[in-house]
Amino acid sequence: MVQTIKVLFLDRDGTINKDSGSYIVSKDQFVLIERAEEAIALARRAGFKIVIITNQAGIARGITTIEQVEEVNRYLQEKLALQDAAFDRCYYCPFHPAYPHPEYDKFADFRKPATGMVEQAIAEFAAEGLLVDRSASFFIGDKTLDIECGLRAGLRPVLVRTGHNEEELCLLQNIIPEFVADDLYQAVTEYILASS
Repeated sequence: MVQTIKVLFLDRDGTINKDSGSYIVSKDQFVLIERAEEAIALARRAGFKIVIITNQAGIARGITTIEQVEEVNRYLQEKLALQDAAFDRCYYCPFHPAYPHPEYDKFADFRKPATGMVEQAIAEFAAEGLLVDRSASFFIGDKTLDIECGLRAGLRPVLVRTGHNEEELCLLQNIIPEFVADDLYQAVTEYILASS
């Protein structure tokens, strides 16, 4: 039997954790944004599946490795789990168009704003008998490319002012989020839970 679910797709750096301005290569550099884990826990309690969608082009650029990215993601999961805020799935894209790499170029359609990671998540949920209701699912991020990815995937995009805070850039490029929040906590409590 197919069950319909709603998903909170989340960018990682700048949305859940502080963006250091360069690639995060170890858990020592990893700092959660205030109340981010509380926001995710509230969304989980409200019935959302939690999926992280993150570009990690530092891999293609030779700045970080797959192992380092996965270690940071594991560390994030451990920290979130302590607050009943664990994620259900996590996807990252190692590709960067300016740094060709035979192993990573096949992931070109996964680099946000392309929707490959979102579509993979939706397909994997479907394989488990879980049908993602896109009209009730959100994509939250701090960059224009997050909002564009959400729009392209038929999700409801929300911009946060943490991280890169590309509110002006979104307007300039006519890539308009449904809502703009100061941080993930405000996005969840004042908009997502209020409108779902």
